[in-house]
Order: sequence, then C-alpha cells, then structure tokens
Amino acid sequence: MFDIGVNLTSSQFAKDVSQVVERAQTAGVTGMLITGTNAEQSEAASLLAQAYSGYCWSTAGVHPHDASSWNDEVAQQIHRLALQPFVAAIGECGLDFNRNFSTPAQQEVAFNAQLALAAELNMPVFLHCRDAHARFVALLTPWLDKLPAAVVHCFTGSADELQDCLALGLSIGITGWVCDERRGLELRALLPHIPVERLLLETDAPYLLPRDLHPKPASRRNEPCFLPHIVRQVAAWREEDPAWLGQKTDENARRLFRLV
Repeated sequence: MFDIGVNLTSSQFAKDVSQVVERAQTAGVTGMLITGTNAEQSEAASLLAQAYSGYCWSTAGVHPHDASSWNDEVAQQIHRLALQPFVAAIGECGLDFNRNFSTPAQQEVAFNAQLALAAELNMPVFLHCRDAHARFVALLTPWLDKLPAAVVHCFTGSADELQDCLALGLSIGITGWVCDERRGLELRALLPHIPVERLLLETDAPYLLPRDLHPKPASRRNEPCFLPHIVRQVAAWREEDPAWLGQKTDENARRLFRLV
C-alpha cells in the first residue's frame, strides 16, 4: 500500500522523521509521496525523498494557499526541482476558495502556470480543489490532453463532482476524511462508484487523523503508519479484500507517478 500524500516536511515531524518512516515501513506501507506546498517546502520534500531514495518520492509545486508567492523566481525553482529523478509530480496545485489565503485571481495564475509546467515536462499533476469545482474544471480541462496523468488529492466533493472528475480521466485520492462519522458519510457512500484503477489512498499526515482509529495516538498526530487502517476501512465500505485493495492502489500509484 502506497501513501500518495504525506506532509513529511511539517514541523510536527521535525524531531522524528526517521522514526515516522520506520514506523510506516513496519506497518507495511510500501512507499510514500512527500507533498511540496511552496518553494521552500518543495525543496525540503525533495531532500527527504533523496534521503529515503527508493521508498520516498516528492512533488514540487505551490498550494493555492501560497499562490500569492508565485513569481518568476519561484517558477524557476519549481522547474529545477521537477527535473530531479525523485520528484514525481507537479503540485500540490489547484484552487481553494474556502479560505482564500491567496486571492482567487492569484490562485488561478499559479495553477495555470503549474499546469503549463507539467505539460512542458510531461509530468503528472497532484491537484487540490476545495469549494472551487467549476472553476477548477474550467482551468484544468484544456490541459488534460497535454498531461500524462492527474490525481485529485484528498477528494471530499459531491457525487456530481466525482462524476465530473472521473469523466475527465482524473484519479481520486481518498484520505481518512472518509473515516469521520460526522463529515465523511457522503464521501463514504461514493466509494463504490470509484473504479479501482482510479483509486489512490493517502493519510495527508500529520493532518486528518482517522476519527475511528483506536487507540488514538496521544499526540493526535496522523502518520503514514495509519494508512493500513484507511485501507481496511475503504475496503470494507467497497466490499473488497483489504490486501487486494492495498496492492491495487499501490500499483495505481506507481503507474500514475511512473515510479521505479
């Protein structure tokens, strides 16, 4: 089972990164993609991927929250990072109109520029969309025939939004959000409608600790070692064997991100 979304550069992991990776390996996690969210974090993610070569890879990009930082210098830095062999995708990029830490206009500029970069380099994209579905689809669609692959990370959208994403050929990243009995029930009901070849699983650690995980860690920090719990729960709700689903989603991740 492969964790496609780990924020291993978070300050919450600053003191025990090696132990976090070791616990993931012991738990049966077969690989991890470390998320880059701005120029600095993308640089740090690439260094971690290099340090754990063959087990970790990273993305390089600018999250919509940080879109106001996008400029020529940042674009050049992301381009340089993307050329490294252990950087597997452009992103996390997209739109987030929920909190608008960067203005919608700034987000659109950064998103479009990163889609252009991914097309230029023939790289997959690691996507973020929250409360911006219509505009997200409008900006993304013209680029899809120029991109090798794309995954909507941490999908939490509606049934109609899922169908739109599937119709566009996107893969769907599911996190422990689906384990939340308050917020995750709608998403849980959508799980059987995701074709298995389009399904990817992730923790988004240290965020989104599954609410139905018992016992919970004292720190309340999510870790990639909890991915097996998410795999088991998703498999149960899809009425599939968890070992089989873990293997299939691992294969999906390695195919989409072209990992060797």
